[in-house]
Amino acid sequence: MIPTIVWGTGNIGRAAIRAVEAHPALELTAVIVHDPAKAGRDAGELAGLGRVLGVEATDDAGAALAAGPRAVVYAASGDIRPDEALADVVSAVRAGAVVVTPSLYALYDQRNAPPEMREPVLAAVAEGGGSLFVSGVDPGWGNDVLPLLISGLAADVDVIRCQEIFDYTTYDQPDAVRYLVGMGQPMDYEPPMIAPTVPTMVWGGQVRLMARALDVELDEIRETVERRPLESTVGTATMGEFEAGTQGAIRFEVQGIVGGEPRIVIEHVTRIHPSCAPDWPTPPDGDGAHRVIIEGRPHIEVTVEAVDESGNRSAGGNATAVSRLVNAVDWLVEAKPGIYDALDVPLRPGRLARRRP
Repeated sequence: MIPTIVWGTGNIGRAAIRAVEAHPALELTAVIVHDPAKAGRDAGELAGLGRVLGVEATDDAGAALAAGPRAVVYAASGDIRPDEALADVVSAVRAGAVVVTPSLYALYDQRNAPPEMREPVLAAVAEGGGSLFVSGVDPGWGNDVLPLLISGLAADVDVIRCQEIFDYTTYDQPDAVRYLVGMGQPMDYEPPMIAPTVPTMVWGGQVRLMARALDVELDEIRETVERRPLESTVGTATMGEFEAGTQGAIRFEVQGIVGGEPRIVIEHVTRIHPSCAPDWPTPPDGDGAHRVIIEGRPHIEVTVEAVDESGNRSAGGNATAVSRLVNAVDWLVEAKPGIYDALDVPLRPGRLARRRP
């Protein structure tokens, strides 16, 4: 069994505890929390499993790492605290652990990551012998291994388009939805997520990964952004009201340009209510989906819908991101120390659930 820590117990961390506990090769040995009020609570309670796992959460990260875990699932957010997240990850790699995380966007395409992010990790690898694999859903499997797999079913590929289409009312993250994405803000507010160069920072690595796998040279990466206001005030169960006239939907593309044309495209269509921008792409049903479109011969479309935590689509997406990472841990433990990306780490088959009394 591989001693494994889950670091963080938010939306990603809950799914991570469940995934580690379910994996037959992993043993959950510690859960690290930031909030002292969560310290001492059982991991099963924090994950919503409905049963006790016998692992109490701790807010002493140093002590947890000093115990020598072989793997760490880093589930704490890096959206608004990237420097702190990087420092945490480096400390775990330096402790000799295999670290998997969705939290460091710049390291999804680790070969082209900024030196100030890549070099501390490489130094930690050399010092402690750990490893790092960064992936997720979008960015993540929705625009690396899935589109590349589906492209292999076409004889001739003109364009690969990856779409995330979501109603953000399913997210229980008001700070991110309102201030990072800009939902409910005046139309003259510039959401950090779609500020110039930010989409390329987050999703450009996925475009580069696909280009590398397809063996094509990119001319450049371009960004396009559209925003729409709400026509009427809408209410949400978890985040309150979003007023008429404020931002209700955004649509952006990160385009890999080949031969002067967009040939590898990652597109996001995000709403706070289905009534906003109804002419934009919509999910087949429900609150959200990930879609891959291969424009070529034949034309292929694959849509993935995941649900978890009582039918929540956002929770379902989080769970798929976590499972991609957790299912890679035993492969990474056998691999040599280093930094890995999605083209290095195979998508592992799932495992039949363990039967319990």
